[in-house]
Amino acid sequence: MTSLVCPIDYRYGREKMKSIFSEDNRLHTLLRVEAALAEAHAAVGGIPKDAPAKIWKAIDSGKVKLERVKEIEAEIRHDLMAIVRALSEQCGDAGNFIHLGATSYDIIDTANALQLKAAISVLREDLGHLEATLAELAERHKGLVMIGRTHGQFAVPITLGLKLAVFAMEVHRHLERLTQAEPRICAGKMSGATGSMAALGEHALEIQEFVMKKLDLTTEEAATQIVQRDRMTEYVLILSNISASIEKFATEIRNLQRSEILEIAESFDVQKQVGSSAMAHKQNPITCENICGLARIIRGFVTPAFENMPTWHERDLTNSSAERFILPHVSILTDDILVKMEEVFRDMRVFPENIRRNLEMSKGLPMAESVMMALTKKGMGRQEAHEVVRQCSMVALKEQCHLRDALMKDERITSMISQEEIEEALRYENYTGKSKEIVEKVVGIIRE
Repeated sequence: MTSLVCPIDYRYGREKMKSIFSEDNRLHTLLRVEAALAEAHAAVGGIPKDAPAKIWKAIDSGKVKLERVKEIEAEIRHDLMAIVRALSEQCGDAGNFIHLGATSYDIIDTANALQLKAAISVLREDLGHLEATLAELAERHKGLVMIGRTHGQFAVPITLGLKLAVFAMEVHRHLERLTQAEPRICAGKMSGATGSMAALGEHALEIQEFVMKKLDLTTEEAATQIVQRDRMTEYVLILSNISASIEKFATEIRNLQRSEILEIAESFDVQKQVGSSAMAHKQNPITCENICGLARIIRGFVTPAFENMPTWHERDLTNSSAERFILPHVSILTDDILVKMEEVFRDMRVFPENIRRNLEMSKGLPMAESVMMALTKKGMGRQEAHEVVRQCSMVALKEQCHLRDALMKDERITSMISQEEIEEALRYENYTGKSKEIVEKVVGIIRE
């Protein structure tokens, strides 16, 4: 029995994304590239017209086995040539034309591009689901007034809908980034050992164009033996950027789920779920904490991705082993946290009574700016109004009284605005600005 080591094999990630980077799919993808290259040679008259059909038949039959590839590789110690030999064994005379004019990384990098294209398709779907869920929640809560916080302290009121709209637009931008970058990331090539295409002969450019069109990929316009790694680094950077946003969202929920705040929280199955092995009362934000941890692993691959960009001359092999870790891990874990984050938001608990309690707990202090603006409308200079209200706020904090009481004792204020106007300026729901309109605009953008 083989012992599993990597948690991706037994704990994290969805089969939908894992299957893209599985050994079996990797082999099938490499075989597809070899078959497309044979088709290109046949199209320009370089090999018999019936050869590609025989190659495709061997691939589609499933006769090229991973076990046989590994057996050959153990003998010859070359992964791609092991695949070429295993495929050739199943193709009869057509096997003579497999890998014609190519170098290993013509096949490997083009297969990489195919896998990344499939991964991007899944990630775009994930981002679409997440932004749609956030838009729906933002619209539902666009009128729910809550305290805003800056530096971990009470600021001015916002709405829960506005907070979620901010998240929704961030996800929307990530979706745009991934879509815009896809043609740069998903590029293949058939340029040979040093990029000159010499082994492909006079029809080299046509062959390369045929293969990339057949596989629906863009082309590395000028290559060495490899596709240049700035493309893969961009992919890792975008996924790392996404992971940072998802960690931010999860952290916000964790903070707002604190016992003394408890404005929103992860779902919790009170019938079955266990929060702690010791503390029976606990309802921990375990999914959000899991998301935060995995997001950091994703971003940890940024450095090796950058380190893979410099290679000696037209190439060396230092990128190869690192990429076997980087590309599957960032893809699988980003998919994992996106799906988890969408589920957290979809099932998120909201506690309006606690939201109101925390507003009232502030004793009106977050409305200092509102009072200041009311004074300026009556003719007091902005700087003077700020200082007068600041002094009243300090009194309210010292005496642990409501800001209203401190304001009503200050003649500089009562000489400018009435008690009714002060009360109006202290109403939280009167000072959310254009929060609703912003939410409606964001929802409109996303639903387009």
